[in-house]
Order: sequence, then structure tokens, then C-alpha cells
Amino acid sequence: MKIKENILVVPEQALTRNRLRKVARELVAERGILPPASFSLISQLAEEVIGRTDTDSQFTEFAMVVCGNEIWRQVVAATPYNRRLLLLPQCLKNNSSCNAAIDQLGLICAGCQSCQIDSILQKAESLGYATLVAEGTTVAVSLVLDGSIDAVIGVSCMSVLQKSFEPVSRAAVPVIGIPLLFEGCAETDVDNRWLNDELIAFQENERFRTLSVSVLKEKVRLFFSEETLAEIFGPADDQTCQLAIQSMLNGGQRIRPLLTALAYSAYTSRISEEILSSLSIVVECFHKASLIHDDVEDNDDFRYDTETIHKLNGTAVAINTGDFLLGKGYEMLGKLPLEPVKLAACYQLVSNGHVALSMGQGADLLASSHHTILSLDQQLQIFERKTGSAIRVALLLGAVAADAPESDRTILKTFSGYFGMAYQIKDDLDEFRDANEHTQPVDYPLLLSLLAQNSDETSLKILRQLYSENDRLQITSLIHEKEIDHKAEQLLHEFTNKAYRELDKLENLKMKLSLYTVLGKIF
Repeated sequence: MKIKENILVVPEQALTRNRLRKVARELVAERGILPPASFSLISQLAEEVIGRTDTDSQFTEFAMVVCGNEIWRQVVAATPYNRRLLLLPQCLKNNSSCNAAIDQLGLICAGCQSCQIDSILQKAESLGYATLVAEGTTVAVSLVLDGSIDAVIGVSCMSVLQKSFEPVSRAAVPVIGIPLLFEGCAETDVDNRWLNDELIAFQENERFRTLSVSVLKEKVRLFFSEETLAEIFGPADDQTCQLAIQSMLNGGQRIRPLLTALAYSAYTSRISEEILSSLSIVVECFHKASLIHDDVEDNDDFRYDTETIHKLNGTAVAINTGDFLLGKGYEMLGKLPLEPVKLAACYQLVSNGHVALSMGQGADLLASSHHTILSLDQQLQIFERKTGSAIRVALLLGAVAADAPESDRTILKTFSGYFGMAYQIKDDLDEFRDANEHTQPVDYPLLLSLLAQNSDETSLKILRQLYSENDRLQITSLIHEKEIDHKAEQLLHEFTNKAYRELDKLENLKMKLSLYTVLGKIF
């Protein structure tokens, strides 16, 4: 939905501002609305607040800001002060007497007390806040995504607050926005009583305490040390063990073990470090095994800019190393201290995932070897089976181990399919747009399917001939001519939106917000 451009007004009277805030809080509580919320929902709430308070409609955008605040209030309030950022605008300074320096991040207050910035910063920093005096929200969003902070209290003009809604919402950044009392780029003002109330608000509430995706990602990364894997995998002098360890250490973003760790951490009432680390390693064992076998099947020479195992040691050794990792994953899974019912469910998940992956990979290999351009539905089904099933196993292993409710597991199952398809669509787009002399049309099959779908019978016959001859230049020209990459972007947008809509159904707020963050980073 397009945000309308107009003059944005903050009520001049504190009484009006406070009345709108109060009614917004009552309305959000009455409806039981949890974050994040869409622009359209917040717009509807704002109109209702304006109606209930019989306030001039010129303050509708202000009412949207306070409704958005109330939706995030409990999450921000549950965030410790030392995990929050206070973001102030430079336009609060006194231009005529300000002695502050400005660096690439923003203003460095000189403490001259010629304006209110110094006293606000002192108050926030005494509580433990990180502080930043800068324009816009880009830095604040990046600090949340990097794991430096978990929530933001931001002071800004209405126009900046409005423009920041989409990126902040998509990244699921917990934020309280306090608008400046009037628009302008110099010597503006803020409702200090309101700001102070927001700064000091804190309420211990585990349900609304978010997980830091970046902090957990770093924790997961540490599970994959050479020392840890050597203890798990066996004799130091065994070459198969060493090849398996090296494949586990080599490259990758650890997305799958991160998803497992997120699901387990979000749903468990008490985290077991043994289960957390073991599940993460199990999932990566299965993933790296599939990559080794995939490299053999595709005859790829490099993975993560390193020569593949089959190129260095031969196909038989590579297949055996992948088999070893599969066996080790199942072995570790069987040793987890879980109830038999949970353990059986975990084994069922993994085996179902392997079956789906093999079916998807089989269809992919057969299409490639016969130079067949699949229909769009067939290609998306392959994506769902290959990547969707891997995402599903990763999420549901953590969820099952933590005894997540069946309703949320069902939602995560559907979400995984959409996530997997979106991930592969993006991967194909990246392959096409970053193509080099080694890139072949087989590397972006989705674009071929879309090209075929947008071709008449004669053009389709020509396309198939070009594909059988591996004529990359002609196929690339056709893709550009028919703007197929833009159609792929639209499809990517469609499936990411479907993934977000599934997340909105989750009962567990920690899981919902964590996956919003993951999607925001990837897409």
C-alpha cells in the first residue's frame, strides 16, 4: 500500500497527544494485537482512535505512530535498558552555539548544555542505553540486525517516522517512535515528559523478550570449532573423519542450524545447551552431506571457493564422506536426551526430509541431463522439495525437541515451503545477474521456466533448441527482451509475502519476530 504524502501534524496540546496515546493503548489491548502489524492495520486502528476521541482527522498520521508504538510496547518494555538504543535527530541541537563534532555515524555531543540533547543523552546513558544522534533509521535497523541492540526508542520528525515504517516493519525492529513537535531541519523540539516515560518504562516479561538472531548466530558458529567436531567425529588419524570435519568447517552461513537453534530457543521453557548444540550439528551434518553428494551429481569443481572433495579425492571418496556425515547425524540424533515420542518424531522428520530432497534432486537431475525445460509449477515443486524440505527439517527439529504446539508446527511446515521457494528464486536471479564465463542456463532453471511460459509455440521450439545447444548468449538476450528477470522478482515478492503471512499466524512471538528478522536479512 502506498503511503500518502502530505503535511504531517503533531497535536500542539499535550492533553490531545496524551488522550490519543491512551485510547490507542486501550484499543490495541482490547484487540490483543501482537507485532509486527501491517500498514493497513495500523491505518485502520488510527482512524478508529480518531473516531473514539472525536479528534481532528489532520492528526490521523500521528494516531498511526502511537498505535504502532502500542503494538510494540510490551516487547520494548521487556527489553533491558542495556539492549536498547536511543536515537535522537541532529535537528534538536542549537545551531548558534553547538560545539559538537559530526562523524560518519552522526553527531558527537560536546556536552556544552546549550540544548536539550546533552541532558537527554545523560539520562539515557545513566540507565544503560546505547545512544546515537543521527538522521534516519538505517543505522538503527542495522544495529538491531547485527545483534548490537534489541529495541529502539527513536525521536524523529513525522515524515521520517512515516518513511521508516516499511523497513522497520519488514525487519521486525521493536521500536517506539516519538515525533518531534513540529517539522523542520533545525532547532526542533520534543515532548520531554513523553520521552522520559518511554525511556524508563521496563517490565520483566519473558513472553515478550525477543531472541537476538545475531547473538544466537554467533553462538551457533562457535559449535563448529575443529576441537568440538574432532571430539564428536572420532579418531584423529582417520582420513574419512578428517574429510568430514573439513567439510563441516568449510564455508556456509549456517542458516539451517541457526533456524534449528531459533526454534528450540523460542519454544523451550528451559534451554539445554547439550540439545541446542547437538541439534545444530546434526542439521549441519545432513546439510553438508547433501552438498557433497550434490557436487558429485552436478560435477562441480568448487564449493565456497575451495576444491570439492570429489575433485581432490575422487567420486567414491566423496560419496563415502557424505554417507559418513549422514550416519553421524543419525547417530547424534539417537543420543539426544529426549523422550522416545519426541525422538521418534525427529527421526520421522529427518527421513521424510531425505525422501523429499531425493525426489526433488532426482527430478532436477533428470531435467538437466535431458535438457528439459520444466513448467513453472514443476520447477517450483523441485524448489519446495529440495530447499523447502531442508528448511522444514531444520525448523521442526528444534520445535519438536522444545515441545512446540502442533498448531505452530503446522504453520512452520507451510512457511518452510514458501521460504524454500523464495530462497531458490532469489538464488536463480543472483546466478543470472552475477553470471560469468562459467555460468550456464542450467544454473537458473526458474528463469527458463518463466521464459517458456511467456513464449508462443514457435518461440518455445526455438528456446528448446537453444537450450539443447547451451547457447547462453541467445537465451540471455531472450530473458532481457521479455523482462523475465523482472517477472522472477515479482514471483519472489509473491512467495516472500506468503512466507510473512504464515509467520503472522504463529502464536509464539519469539519465533515470529526471529523469522521476520531472518527473512529481512535474506530478502
